[in-house]
Amino acid sequence: MTSADVYDVRDPELPGRLLVVERDALVPVLRARSDADFAVATVACPGWSVRDVLAHCSAALMRVVENRFEEGVFSPESNDRDIAERADWTNAQVVDELERGMTDAGSVIAKAGGALDGIALGEWVHAGDVRDVLGEPGAYAGAGLPDALRLLVRLSRERRRIPLHADLDDVDEPLRLGDPTAPSPPARYIGDAATLVRLYAGRAAQGASYELAGAEAAELNIFG
Repeated sequence: MTSADVYDVRDPELPGRLLVVERDALVPVLRARSDADFAVATVACPGWSVRDVLAHCSAALMRVVENRFEEGVFSPESNDRDIAERADWTNAQVVDELERGMTDAGSVIAKAGGALDGIALGEWVHAGDVRDVLGEPGAYAGAGLPDALRLLVRLSRERRRIPLHADLDDVDEPLRLGDPTAPSPPARYIGDAATLVRLYAGRAAQGASYELAGAEAAELNIFG
């Protein structure tokens, strides 16, 4: 199998593996944090605190585990309801549910034929949002980065984003993202992998050292 094939072929175990790796990195950090840290406002999700992001993440994963996908699920209104339903929970209870979801959702996602893979990447990105605002290392990087990049490449292709050739400072081989059938020459990115993830997740990258030519950052966002 060539390096290109690695990104084209779906690995059904990858989303669950990504969730478990991030669980093992994030949950111990959260359990060591004070209640005040859970009230810190996030940058990536305006209006949401760290706790709100975690409650949203845990609720989304439990919906996967319990196969609850009613109409309007994951809309802003649905997300706000999920957070409100957990308003009386302790922070520890929110983390407990998040840990359970990260442990159990992978097997369900694996059987969904790719339809739920984006949820795993979204959870990993949200974990980065939390790590970033708390000043923890590994935001949008860490041990899960190789699997996250594989998932990002495939989702960017499936969602027909603008084609892009990425030369990453910290990855040996370049990545080809976006619609592989687009006739136009690909845009080009030079920089580190974590910043590339930020751009594709619609996160701010001010202060990061990178070059992006032939595309606007907003054209890359796979969640927009």
